[in-house]
Amino acid sequence: SWGFIMTTRDFTANVISATKVVPDGNFKDSAASGVWDINEALDLIKGGNWPNAANINPAAFVDALFSTFLYDGTGSNLEINNGINLSGKGGLVWAKRRNGNDPHWLVDTERGLNKSLQTNDTAADNTGSDQIVSFDSDGFTLGNRNEGQNYSGLPYVSWTFRKQPKFFDVVTYSSNQSSSQTINHNLGSVPGMIIVKRTDATSQWVVYHREADSSNPEEYALNLNTTGVRNQGSSFWNNTAPTSTQFTVGNNASTNDSDPANYVAYLFAHNNNDGGFGEPGDQDIIKCGSYTGNNSTDGPTINLGFEPQWLFIKHTDADGNSSFILDSMRGIFTGSADPTLSPNAAQDEQDTQNMVDLTSTGFQIKRANSNINGSSKNYIYMAIRRGGMQTPTVGTDVFHVNKFTTTGFSSYNGVGFAPDLAIQKAPGSGSEGWDTIDKLRGPTKYFVLNETNTEQNDTQYSLGGFLNDGVKLGSDPSNGQWAAYNPNMHYYWKRANGYFDIVCWEGSGTSGYETINHNLGVTPEMVWFKNRDSNSNPRGNWYVYHKDLTNSNGYVFLNTTPGEATDYPGWATGTFAPSSTQFTMLKNTLSYTNESYVGYFFATAAGVSKVGSFSGNSGTQTIDCGFSGGNGARFVVIKAISTSGNWFVWDSARGIVSGNDSYLLFNSTAAEETSYDSIDPHESGFTLNNVGSGTNDSGTTYIFYAIA
Repeated sequence: SWGFIMTTRDFTANVISATKVVPDGNFKDSAASGVWDINEALDLIKGGNWPNAANINPAAFVDALFSTFLYDGTGSNLEINNGINLSGKGGLVWAKRRNGNDPHWLVDTERGLNKSLQTNDTAADNTGSDQIVSFDSDGFTLGNRNEGQNYSGLPYVSWTFRKQPKFFDVVTYSSNQSSSQTINHNLGSVPGMIIVKRTDATSQWVVYHREADSSNPEEYALNLNTTGVRNQGSSFWNNTAPTSTQFTVGNNASTNDSDPANYVAYLFAHNNNDGGFGEPGDQDIIKCGSYTGNNSTDGPTINLGFEPQWLFIKHTDADGNSSFILDSMRGIFTGSADPTLSPNAAQDEQDTQNMVDLTSTGFQIKRANSNINGSSKNYIYMAIRRGGMQTPTVGTDVFHVNKFTTTGFSSYNGVGFAPDLAIQKAPGSGSEGWDTIDKLRGPTKYFVLNETNTEQNDTQYSLGGFLNDGVKLGSDPSNGQWAAYNPNMHYYWKRANGYFDIVCWEGSGTSGYETINHNLGVTPEMVWFKNRDSNSNPRGNWYVYHKDLTNSNGYVFLNTTPGEATDYPGWATGTFAPSSTQFTMLKNTLSYTNESYVGYFFATAAGVSKVGSFSGNSGTQTIDCGFSGGNGARFVVIKAISTSGNWFVWDSARGIVSGNDSYLLFNSTAAEETSYDSIDPHESGFTLNNVGSGTNDSGTTYIFYAIA
């Protein structure tokens, strides 16, 4: 045997130290440390006791610190399980009814369960024992209060911020009846934004923002509850910049009254390549910045270094303009109208304008309007990173398949996560295709995998929305594709580091290279992408890149049967080869000027998914995907590339069993075929038989994608 030496830098987030410590439990709940020889390591790996991303403190990931959660009121106690530990760590719940003239309301763990504030007015604490009845280890529980918080059957959105250094903090303080005072906080970094509200009397909501002024932001304050311009004066922050441990207030009644007064302050961090989050421990999750408008639908592009899931935007130098909150659960849609709420108004959600498009590294302003993009006007923002920073370790956390035998249902809860990609097929129908919808483009925009058609917008074939644990069906679910068939197959993916990502982009050239940024976190091993605007041949096809195609410029179409082709050289190689942050293709071949695209990026996540290839043997062979736990693959896709062949699809909901297995074809509307025993279950992946389907022919090369 042989040994090896590694430093702490060789292990995920430095979970290995110089002192050898044997794990005291499974890899999800314990940690190991030390320098190990290869045999010792292998023994621990086989036992499931080896450090990986799951050992990192959950607070290292934005999913444990922030949540946008959609719920329908019940009029009685309602548990909101959003994964945020409020009972142990503390934080803030901010919520708003989406379709009515009801206020924004805020409850935090420092003031307690029975007190709420409203950002759209100046009132003091609203007290009552029936607002939030408990802060929980996985969220909070609403009481039966019907004043805009929990009306039966009405839709709401909640935003939960958990206390965490370099992300968020809540403090309360009392006025000192002096010209100024300093307030201690535990943010652990210089705040990017501070919101202060007096709680025992009427007062304005006062906001400090690090870019309210380019030189001296501590001389200015904004009002959250009004549309007014920024206010200048030393009375707000005593002309003193905040520090990583304190902020200073002057003698303004809204921050430090000369009479006895009580206040709450919400402090939001600004990470500047110093956040320390994520698996590498070097990621940012929150940024506070500014931009200058250009009054164009091709507005400013803001580079955050990450794709946001939540945005707050406010005009600073013009009166009469609202502030806006956007989030990816209600929808920040690429190329479509975005639902917005305004903290200064009790009005319902507005969704008539395309305000913002997300990018892999930030966002772009898309509306030519003074509220958000006036010519030479100034705006501040706060952005929170999208979730999915952690590499999954369990397939059911990021992939779900279900076979429905009922029709006409209005929503489906039970996915187990908030899905980002949804694909539907009626397996008994020989005429219905594969409807494909993703959260980035929006629930009403769909493609059909087996067609070259442009993106469609039709309520019959689309969804009504994405939920935290499933999807809402369209306005007429009894006639919609997603609930009209018995049986009906639904497949759901969640975006996650090292597993799956979605990117939208605009084609931008007639020659040279098109570089697409992505957030997969690893080099993509398979990419499906589709032109949203064209159905012409060839660019209306679903192009597929796969790491095991035999030619560096090879590709296959998802919607057709031919094997690998090279007549349209596309993927860049060498210096421009796919990487953990970028994917490059040739312009005027696969990325046309002024046309829009969507791409789905897939990778092998150990024990969860496998992107690979094999050579057929006309017999029986087991494809080892590295899965464990005894159940093997729940989803398998196979395509011949050295010859023509279908895209075969098997799943555990219809059966991957020792007998006959039903398969569908991505490239066809055909009903499922039930006559062949082409695939068998295997604990590490799946076993192939050469029976009928032509997925294991001797001498034929196949690519595959499998999920545990």
